[in-house]
Amino acid sequence: MKTPPNISDFKQKALNWINQFEVCCFLDSNNYKDAYSAYDFIVAADVAHELKCNTKNAFNELKSFNALHQQWIFGFFSYDLKNETEDLQSNNPDGLNFPDLYFFVPKYLLAFRNGKAEVLLGDPSILNEIESWSTEDKKQLNPIQISRRLSRDQYIHKVEALRDHIRRGDIYEINFCQEFFAENAEIDPVHTFGQLNEVSPTPFAGYFKVYNQYILSATPERFLCKRGSKLISQPIKGTAKRSIDPKEDEAIKLQLRNDIKEQAENVMIVDLVRHDLTKSAVKGSVKVEELFGIYSFPQVHQMISTISCELNPEIPFIDAIKNAFPMGSMTGAPKVKAMKLIEEYEVTRRGIYSGSFGCISPDGDFDFNVVIRSILYHSEAQYLSFQVGGAITYQSNANAEYEECLLKASAILKVLGGSLVH
Repeated sequence: MKTPPNISDFKQKALNWINQFEVCCFLDSNNYKDAYSAYDFIVAADVAHELKCNTKNAFNELKSFNALHQQWIFGFFSYDLKNETEDLQSNNPDGLNFPDLYFFVPKYLLAFRNGKAEVLLGDPSILNEIESWSTEDKKQLNPIQISRRLSRDQYIHKVEALRDHIRRGDIYEINFCQEFFAENAEIDPVHTFGQLNEVSPTPFAGYFKVYNQYILSATPERFLCKRGSKLISQPIKGTAKRSIDPKEDEAIKLQLRNDIKEQAENVMIVDLVRHDLTKSAVKGSVKVEELFGIYSFPQVHQMISTISCELNPEIPFIDAIKNAFPMGSMTGAPKVKAMKLIEEYEVTRRGIYSGSFGCISPDGDFDFNVVIRSILYHSEAQYLSFQVGGAITYQSNANAEYEECLLKASAILKVLGGSLVH
């Protein structure tokens, strides 16, 4: 263990250092309690072994890959793996083209906790190499002109159509998303992620580079983690804007806690997650540890619930991930019908958005986030994208839902520093 001179400087140096490699992953808890594994942040770089596959037999391939390499592996699941778990399709256009599943065993692995850095894989001298790197980074190359895939009127029309489905009883709730995008976009991904992580530090933030594709994430949401024999899921449903006035901010927080509509959205997803965990749980072990918890982040307050269970020892942990994927907070209820309507009403393929990335430890513990509040970038195609959405219920007001989308996009728009094309 070695103590770096300054945590924020060391974090920046580590980011600059790993970005020299074709593949790397940086997971940052931003000092939130009880986030990624036992570490404040963890850095994985370069490829010893990798698995890249599209929907067909991806989860089984991951199972084989993990059995072959029983050490730390890092990777992501695309939302479109839904087509493997259910009879579904993804036919909307995709400007990013991430693989449906990607995992790698790193050559270098560095973990940071309690003010100290530890080399888990690779020569311990890499600490000296990292500390020799500059903390300087490039600046944004050009202002980014952000376009909307849907106009406000189109969005509102689609929300009203989805409310008709709810009125008819097809679904109870659906997570409906829209894309904001930029073409001919040139950014420095490390600098952009650094800015995003500074403006919006969250407990499941991360930087993932796979050749010329990047995930720059400020997500506050955990999809699923395993600690020992325990599985934990923490869906988010319920959002309110922060105020700079402390009294008003506390009032907004209290209002969110007691908002019947937000509670209804949250409890529907809690029931869905309970059902998903039941597929992998020891009978009778699924429980709601916290219902309607209110957590505060720089831009928003969020309503977060915590559901846990004991993993059935006869079920491989990767099957437990598959049984809960995609996460209920990004789909709806009933889940399969909601995903069919998502495909029908959304106009962009989700891909890695509303998927998940994280890591699996050598002993089979894991932690995976939900890819929201994230910039996705294809450097060769110069295509930049981020999507935002929210839960639509019968009580939803379409105009208010659109404003909530803009609120969720605010940190990203601030970081990109460009203009939103109307």
